[in-house]
Amino acid sequence: MASSSSSGLTFKLHALVIVNISDHYTRVKSQMNPPLTSTSSTSTVNNNSSNGMEHHQQAPRVYGCVIGVQRGRTVEIFNSFELLCDPSTHSLDRSFLEKKQELYKKVFPHFYILGWYSTGSDAEESDMHIHKALMDINESPLYVLLNPAINHAQKDLPVTIYESELHVIDGIPQLIFVRSSYTIETVEAERISVDHVAHLKPSDGGSAATQLAAHLTGIHSAIKMLNSRIRVLHHYLVGMQKGDIPCENSLLRQVSSLLRRLPAIESEKFQDDFLMQNE
Repeated sequence: MASSSSSGLTFKLHALVIVNISDHYTRVKSQMNPPLTSTSSTSTVNNNSSNGMEHHQQAPRVYGCVIGVQRGRTVEIFNSFELLCDPSTHSLDRSFLEKKQELYKKVFPHFYILGWYSTGSDAEESDMHIHKALMDINESPLYVLLNPAINHAQKDLPVTIYESELHVIDGIPQLIFVRSSYTIETVEAERISVDHVAHLKPSDGGSAATQLAAHLTGIHSAIKMLNSRIRVLHHYLVGMQKGDIPCENSLLRQVSSLLRRLPAIESEKFQDDFLMQNE
């Protein structure tokens, strides 16, 4: 697995792909291991300390596709999108993949699926199942692996690009992963974005985590207020339906106008436009 590729391809990896994979992993890890709240009882934490520690230490694996272009012998990886994968069977959600591929074709008609990505310290045997599943889309997919473990002594990026080659092992032809060298490619927008994230500091002198927590708290408060207003409106309409509250046609017209907007918001066209806007 550690040998060099003989394909002769030149790989250029854009910084946006690394940021996307890192963001994907961070979100999944945060959802799997939420921080303990102050309302949690000490006894519960103590009784489940061993199980909780094992769960917290278990690093999740994330999966996605990398897209870009190939010009001659140069492969340039521009972007990526997430995939749904069943880790028990190592199978991809094909309908989700096809939907994402269709959306990306509308926005980036010249980009093609070049391969896929995952996280971990090294390529595993089970990764070959996913790799082979993508061969009907790209006959020679590449595999981008990001190691999320922090190693301050390591100066190189914890990113490895693998190709697959057919080798004869014990008289049996088998596909194996081989490492390939690559270079980091950036455009002006990526350089500005990465530099902004690297130097992001709150104006009040607090940590970036504190700033993020304050932002999320504000969003949570807004959603909580919206929920309370909807409950008041629902309670009013129920009372009006039962006859406990006098009927007001002007208010009903406003409610009806609001409800008529819901089918447009939940339409398939809106979902497609929303996903394309956020890619």
